[in-house]
Amino acid sequence: MIMTPGPTYVSEEVRDALSQKITNPDLDLNFYEYYKETCEKLQQLLNTENEVLILSGEGILGLEAACASLVESGDKVLCIENGIFGKGFGDFLKMYGGEVEYFTSDYRKAIDVKTLEDFLEKNHDFKLATFVHCETPSGITNPIEQINSLLKKYGILSIVDAVSSIGGEEIETDKWDIDILLGGSQKCLSAPPGITFLSISQKAWKIILDRKTPITGFYVNLANWKSWYEDKWFPYTPPISDIFGFSVAVERLLKDNDRVERHKKIANAVRKSLLSGGLELYPKDGFSNTVTTVVLPKGTSFKDIYNKMLSEHNIMIGGAFDFLKNQVFRIGHMGENCYEDKLYLTLKALDKVLRDLGFELKVKLHKYFIENLDS
Repeated sequence: MIMTPGPTYVSEEVRDALSQKITNPDLDLNFYEYYKETCEKLQQLLNTENEVLILSGEGILGLEAACASLVESGDKVLCIENGIFGKGFGDFLKMYGGEVEYFTSDYRKAIDVKTLEDFLEKNHDFKLATFVHCETPSGITNPIEQINSLLKKYGILSIVDAVSSIGGEEIETDKWDIDILLGGSQKCLSAPPGITFLSISQKAWKIILDRKTPITGFYVNLANWKSWYEDKWFPYTPPISDIFGFSVAVERLLKDNDRVERHKKIANAVRKSLLSGGLELYPKDGFSNTVTTVVLPKGTSFKDIYNKMLSEHNIMIGGAFDFLKNQVFRIGHMGENCYEDKLYLTLKALDKVLRDLGFELKVKLHKYFIENLDS
């Protein structure tokens, strides 16, 4: 079982769709309709009437394309960050000439909205701001609605990385006035990695199309996509098989009306189980409903836990990188991974592995998980 925070398990229905007979996606007009229908499904999922595009590349492609297409040399831009991915946004902003200012919040807590409000009152001359909804390495979900509301107060465009939250957390793109929302195929949507998608507001499109200078790059140039449907022309050949599978994955998620509540229920029970066992969660608040990040118990290493989980129980869990390397382990409970049976087996295996490594747990993790599912 792949119980990592993405890529996640891919259903048999999605795998079947991947194996469909292909056509030439550049020439077959039926595929243009299929691509458009898939984008419309994503509009439903994101609660938006904004245009949605599907790009060939992992989630980072969408992030870079947004920065490349919106940022011009000398633009003053704000990077709101409380973790590895949030801070990394700044590197892309700089890459395309942005003059970046960072608003840094506690790395073990959700972004402090009041402190951000105070900061913006004194300093709000920014073209756009970037932030991450779910900081996957640390298992923290940031208050997207409140943050975006503050940005809109000062007319600041927003680029939001929601790769690890779409499908598992509440998202209201239009209601919250998000300019660019970024997603990926391999997290809660439970399709193979390789696809990124993004919604683009009219305000964002205006900036992209009315630039003073050309966009640097072709693959990351969103302007190339503006009339793809009218012209029946893709900027590059789309990954047709990946889109076949991805479309089915989106459809499966849309049929699951309890998806957000299910993620919340499972995540809550996982956290309660781990805490009751005597483990420490990395976040202090803002707990994610799609991934749980746990501080490594003293005397253990991630390698030891990972190897025993995989070799003895055939379950793969995640570690982390950067400053969190060998400091934490992570359990992904997102998309097709977010079901009681999979978390029960994962926690049962983790219980045995930790005890074998000499860590004395206060409760049986898997049994406590079941007891807390309805609390």
